[in-house]
Amino acid sequence: MDDRELNETIESLCRSKAEEFHLIGYEHVTAEEIWQCVSNGYRQGEEPPLYRIVNDILSLKVTAFMNFMTISAFKGTAF
Repeated sequence: MDDRELNETIESLCRSKAEEFHLIGYEHVTAEEIWQCVSNGYRQGEEPPLYRIVNDILSLKVTAFMNFMTISAFKGTAF
């Protein structure tokens, strides 16, 4: 799998997770925010295996996502 295919796969998974959050009432969540939350758990420069990325995206819970967004807001980082 080349980088383009990997990026498309990750983007698709993040869109799917954002749509899941929309269904339960979190209508303003974007795929980019999902990826920022998930990738925040990786060390800088680390390239985790695909199975870990898929698992991290699909198992992301709303509470973990909202905690990430709240901490980011307190730090003043752009989401």
